[in-house]
Amino acid sequence: MRIVIAPDKFKGSLSAPDVCLHLEKGLQRGAATAHISDLDIVRIPVADGGEGTLDAAVGSGFSRRTARVSGPTGEPVDAEYAVRGSEAVIEMATASGLAVLPRVISGNQPDTVSATTATSLGTGQLIRAALDAGCHRIILGVGGSANTDGGAGVLQGLGARFLDADGNELPAGGAALARLDTIDFTGFEPRLKDTRFVLASDVDNPLLGAQGAAAVFGPQKGAAQQDVGMLDAALARFVEVLAREIGHRAIKAAEAPGAGAAGGVGYAAIAVLAATRRPGIDVVLEFTQLAERLAGADLVITGEGSLDEQSLLGKTPIGVARAAAAQGVPVIAVCGRTTLAQEQATAAGFEDVYALTELETNVTTCMAEAGTLLEQVGIHISEQLAAKKLSRFPISKEDLHV
Repeated sequence: MRIVIAPDKFKGSLSAPDVCLHLEKGLQRGAATAHISDLDIVRIPVADGGEGTLDAAVGSGFSRRTARVSGPTGEPVDAEYAVRGSEAVIEMATASGLAVLPRVISGNQPDTVSATTATSLGTGQLIRAALDAGCHRIILGVGGSANTDGGAGVLQGLGARFLDADGNELPAGGAALARLDTIDFTGFEPRLKDTRFVLASDVDNPLLGAQGAAAVFGPQKGAAQQDVGMLDAALARFVEVLAREIGHRAIKAAEAPGAGAAGGVGYAAIAVLAATRRPGIDVVLEFTQLAERLAGADLVITGEGSLDEQSLLGKTPIGVARAAAAQGVPVIAVCGRTTLAQEQATAAGFEDVYALTELETNVTTCMAEAGTLLEQVGIHISEQLAAKKLSRFPISKEDLHV
């Protein structure tokens, strides 16, 4: 019996590889008790292009690499990326994300200073590290960024210089772009001409305006209301100056879906790096070769921390379910919690949904003990497989024989 485990992370609790590990432990224990002797388990951690994309790449045969780069406020950060042959996967949050932003106020939240000065420079430096590693196809997974600089930092990390009217180089961050006068591409990385970029992002916001990077995502990064208007105007100035340098495509790119992703890194990727934007889950399922690895599977187990209405819009479990359905393989979803009715889950392609909150109702305890609870679910699934049936959700503690 072949079971493929292909979950996303349980955010704030377990990484996708850890989810795979605990489920496999439970499945193996349950198989031993139920006398299933031919259990073959394949672990394929997946993601939707944001946090966890790097883990998915490493779980699919990429080698993990580390480069010291500039963090979002200029402090050095040891950021990871992944390489397989001539292909690289970069999860920009490892270099330029909120998670690596120094916390300078109480409440562990970004402040208004970092919201206007944070840079994506480290992501550009990671791209250069990937070029040094011999890569000429780069997947850029965006999400969780600290910056609202339009990707100017990415371009600086690749050799571009952003100058004011006096010829002085601008400081880092989105706010400084208001004083931008010239972009000097003389020292721009020449290897980029032979490099193809894929922008893995589900964000379809443009760069500017009410639905743009500053207005929609700036407040999440600590921007006050007055900062939002200032940042949006600075980004507009960036577009104006870039158009003088590279032509009308700079203006067209600002309106492209996904230009507002990651504080505007999507814009720089589309306008300057000629990146192709694709849904994150599609990109991840492609490089993990999930469809090919489903061949001969009897069951797929997927999931994420919260399985809800947002999941139905194309998050990881739905992408996995669709891939499995194409090959006629049944799918079970395991999650921390779910708000889906049984009819919604069935329509989404799930045979069963097992929520850990059905076993432990205290959310804090549930998150802290998610690994143990996942092992219990794995045991139960093996027992149900041995009995040739899968019980409908939700399950309770009484269902688990541990």
